[in-house]
Amino acid sequence: MKKKIIVPLLLILAVGVYFVAFHKDKKLRYIPDNADVVVLIDTKKLTGQYIFSLATHPSAWSGRGIKTKDSGLLKDSGISIPDFLQIFHVEDTKFSEWYSVLELKDLKKFFVFLKKQKFTDKGNNRFQKDQVFLMIDGNRCIAGTSDLAFDVIRQRLFQTSSNSVWDADRFIQNTPGSISFISGQKVQRFSVALNNDEIEITNHSAPEFFNTVDSKLKKGNHFLQLELDKENFRKFTRFFNKSIADSSEAISLQATADLEQINDTIISYGYDDNFNEIEKKTFQKITQPDYIISIQSNDSQRTREYFRSKKWINSESQFTAIPFQPNKISQNNNEVIIKSTRKPVMLSPQLKENYILIRNNALWYSSLKTLNKTEKKIISEIDYVLYRNTSENYYIKIKAKKGDLPLILRW
Repeated sequence: MKKKIIVPLLLILAVGVYFVAFHKDKKLRYIPDNADVVVLIDTKKLTGQYIFSLATHPSAWSGRGIKTKDSGLLKDSGISIPDFLQIFHVEDTKFSEWYSVLELKDLKKFFVFLKKQKFTDKGNNRFQKDQVFLMIDGNRCIAGTSDLAFDVIRQRLFQTSSNSVWDADRFIQNTPGSISFISGQKVQRFSVALNNDEIEITNHSAPEFFNTVDSKLKKGNHFLQLELDKENFRKFTRFFNKSIADSSEAISLQATADLEQINDTIISYGYDDNFNEIEKKTFQKITQPDYIISIQSNDSQRTREYFRSKKWINSESQFTAIPFQPNKISQNNNEVIIKSTRKPVMLSPQLKENYILIRNNALWYSSLKTLNKTEKKIISEIDYVLYRNTSENYYIKIKAKKGDLPLILRW
């Protein structure tokens, strides 16, 4: 008799565990048809990874190893946690503008949550806290780093019946997250893996293929090292709202940079008691890079003339497209060299690879005034960021400093 009861109970338990831990709703209803980038987070997979990490690190059980004050923050927020959190970027908007749509299971609790988190009521069901903007529409909430596209998103998602419902398998496969770029019907997918002390982002099935550069760069200590071929050079300059055309004859880029804290003099003018103008000097410490940039070229004279035509070189032979002054631009037979004049920096040995390496530096993250303490702490724990590219294969590694706990318990 007991066996007859136990077997069905075990079966019911197994089915319950499956639906709670493994079954996922793969229908993505909150990605508008004008999205050009989609970030997916598999919340069940991430939760499972967190539980496993917690179970295998007893030092964290007491709460001393991890932050616990925000635990359960979303539990009573009135938000329904989806199986796949959908974050997207809308085409023709700024790179800094990202959005997501959340379902609300208890609107009253959500308003209490907003009040506790000190969101400002902007009227018309819109709320803001720092750079987080919210708009409530029925039992849904549009969240974003801006509110400029809220009305367009609401119209495309909620007020039309033709909005496409995507399948999660098109964007993500067995990883906690993914980043996908959409161009028409084409989707270029990058997996995001969260390891013990690193985050890997790649569209290549074997990320270890890119690890050869790591060992070559470990000996260096520069803040920035990079080598880029012609195509990557173009992409790099477009990111900074510049453009290098074929007419420049530039074929590759190599650069090395360090950070230095200097005293900056601020000159202002006032008046004494007799209304005579007097000069006032104040000093502040600022962080600036010392750098050297080598642009390999088929015709260095033509490259320099191209820069001059773009008004990137002034009468003092300074390269003004780089905001950090002073610097000097010069040339020889096959390269154009731009280097800061305050402190000499030597180019790192050439590896003939496509990479960008940024090492962490306390001068860098301490100078980021817009970040709060938590964000600065997260950045302070990063060791380096490495970008690699070979043909159509891309790889980014965010390497954290060694710690007693894995990243998922630290961050």
